[in-house]
Amino acid sequence: MESFGINNVKITWLRHASMMVEYEDKVIYIDPYQVPEGKKASLILITHEHFDHCDPESVKILADENTTIVAPEDCLSKIDNKYKKIGIKPFETKEIDGIKIETIPAYNFHRFREPGKPFHPKENNWVGYIIEINNTRIYHAGDTDLIPEMKQLENIDVALLPIGGTFTMDVKEASELANMIKPKYVVPIHYNTWPQIVANVREFEKLVENSEVVVLEPKFKYTE
Repeated sequence: MESFGINNVKITWLRHASMMVEYEDKVIYIDPYQVPEGKKASLILITHEHFDHCDPESVKILADENTTIVAPEDCLSKIDNKYKKIGIKPFETKEIDGIKIETIPAYNFHRFREPGKPFHPKENNWVGYIIEINNTRIYHAGDTDLIPEMKQLENIDVALLPIGGTFTMDVKEASELANMIKPKYVVPIHYNTWPQIVANVREFEKLVENSEVVVLEPKFKYTE
């Protein structure tokens, strides 16, 4: 899978955790990373400030004077002030140019860079996004463990879930989330980019027990 459509909304995997969502004249990017070129963005959503999610060079390529960039404050500080920027925290809802976005937390509580220091601390207020466009709800989890706040997710049509482990949910946790929220489609992301996040997507498919949930696998063009 590189692109697929639902309710006239086109969803395209770019690389790693980078996604593009298109509907009519709206172009939304989520966590664009090492993007060499692309359509100009209506909206760029960034989940957190790590280099493989908050990539100022990709923003420069995709943004123009009509683009709005939404991100946590520590990421916005890395983005050129010539762009329209909006800070966001967990549990906020905004409507931008007819696009509704909601946020939930994204954090680790049992994955640590060293004892007591998670890779993605809850107190950093990093986020996952729910985008609602043309009556379609798309959830991008960001970098996160399987956390209690995810029980609040409702009516998700497409779930974009990291499965690579080490820094995020692994195959087992991501499948538990898919089985819990029951999206129509689930796209595993944030895996096989580097040796630390190698994952078996066939195992993920087997663990997604609900036969009505369709797993779509990105066509990875590289490994590093």
